[in-house]
Amino acid sequence: MKIIDVKKDVLSKNDEIAAGIRGKLKDKGILALNFISSPGSGKTTLLVKTIEDLKSRIPIAVIEGDQQTDNDAKRIAATGVPVIQINTQSSCHLDAAMVEGALEKLGFVGPGLLFIENVGNLVCPASYDLGEEMKVALVSVTEGEDKPVKYPKAFRSSSAMVITKTDLLPHLDLDMARLLDYSTKVNPALKVFHLSAKSGDGLDDWYGFLLSMYHSLNP
Repeated sequence: MKIIDVKKDVLSKNDEIAAGIRGKLKDKGILALNFISSPGSGKTTLLVKTIEDLKSRIPIAVIEGDQQTDNDAKRIAATGVPVIQINTQSSCHLDAAMVEGALEKLGFVGPGLLFIENVGNLVCPASYDLGEEMKVALVSVTEGEDKPVKYPKAFRSSSAMVITKTDLLPHLDLDMARLLDYSTKVNPALKVFHLSAKSGDGLDDWYGFLLSMYHSLNP
């Protein structure tokens, strides 16, 4: 009798595909970032603003993940950059095979930035490598302080955390010190950005981070 660990087997195959994607993207000078967050954190809004401000400086493409609709892909398409929608139906996350297929259809030759907007939740997306350079976890100030400790794997597997909608802070009782303390306990190496896509506060630091990473890949 042989017992198969199904989850391990599925993730092993996913990681194999992801490694292939990562190698191809690196060869093309494409920096890929995988955005994960709860629904409504402001992923698409931040992407639209980032694209509008950086597209004249760096080629950008986007892969959009949602269970249903192409609403977010339409918002991205309005900026004029290449975008492809993946509808996962009942699945709660993107996987490497989905991204591999999307990249073939997208035809993004690089060099440039590739943003992958994952399905909105902080559980399943944390376990799946998509071939990205890094995961970026987003949390809005309206979500409270305890997201990092409630969903530690999402923040532990991410290299950066973006705290969004900071323009709303005067109207909330958020304990920012506690949020930062929780995130540090989960991942001391997490790079943190505070920003508002609406007011523009903090965007320069975010853009500087993206440009620095991109130019490190494409000196």
